[in-house]
Amino acid sequence: MNSRRQLLHLLADGQWHSGEALAGRLGLSRAAVWKQLGILRDQLGLNIHSVRGRGYKLPEKLELLDADRIRSLLANTSHDWISHIEIHDTITSTNSYLMEQASAVLQSGHVCLAERQSEGRGRRGRHWVSPFGSNIYLSLFWAYGLAPAALSGISLAAGLAVIRALRQLGVSDIGLKWPNDILCGDRKLAGLLLEVTGEQSGPSRVVLGLGMNVRLTEAEGESIDQPWVSLARVPGGEALSRNRIVAALLDNLVTVLSQFEEQGFNAMISEWRQYDLYDGKRVFLQLGARQIEGIHRGVESSGALLLETAEGVRAYHGGEVSLRPA
Repeated sequence: MNSRRQLLHLLADGQWHSGEALAGRLGLSRAAVWKQLGILRDQLGLNIHSVRGRGYKLPEKLELLDADRIRSLLANTSHDWISHIEIHDTITSTNSYLMEQASAVLQSGHVCLAERQSEGRGRRGRHWVSPFGSNIYLSLFWAYGLAPAALSGISLAAGLAVIRALRQLGVSDIGLKWPNDILCGDRKLAGLLLEVTGEQSGPSRVVLGLGMNVRLTEAEGESIDQPWVSLARVPGGEALSRNRIVAALLDNLVTVLSQFEEQGFNAMISEWRQYDLYDGKRVFLQLGARQIEGIHRGVESSGALLLETAEGVRAYHGGEVSLRPA
């Protein structure tokens, strides 16, 4: 563990630490500690309080992600599927990082987590707000023998895995919005970004990215351009450990991803519809500059949205869905 990570662990208790005490624990000079504190402020965006005579502290206690802790919380059946867990203090994007390595030496089940992303990405090129230690930024690499075209419903399957994980942890009042958003009411709690590469006839490589708001503050979320919510404000999610959440997510993701190769999304449609918040409701589907109004009639095995209009029911593979105002 490098000195910056050691310093983070010392400050994570939210208590005051004198410069002298920190220097002693780290085996550094006070000047070197001061320099490391500056890096935590400038590069990680941490708000470190400093008071003469008292020292340094974070505004509140911080739970850092821990690979060993996550592994200890995994179900026994998941250990064989998860090949590696790596955690970064800061990274451009967990998905970009794994995509850069996907064609090289990665094994299926390789997990990348970050405390902060400088260029977090969502669907349709959106920026994902990613401050340090507030949320979960997770990407999982998975290899399939299937052709890329056979994976068209996989993002919906992954969304179902997220719902299962949160419900197992006692979280309620959550549901799915096609194709890959997890909502509480009309507010976004989490989103998925799947990137698939491979030969036309297979095999395929999938990088599954998940961003989840856990303890995002109003100030941190000020730039988000849609209604959002943190898990800390969702019934059952108020006091959950991020490490425990990650373990539950991985347990359910590996189950769904392995099942998908054998059975596809068709085996999961009925369960997906149980949590589909827009099923049977009048919605708008935005397709570029074109907007279609209709009734949401669920999804098909390819993951496509079924929309009923005056012309009948038609499947759509892309677009952005929103509820029609009452």
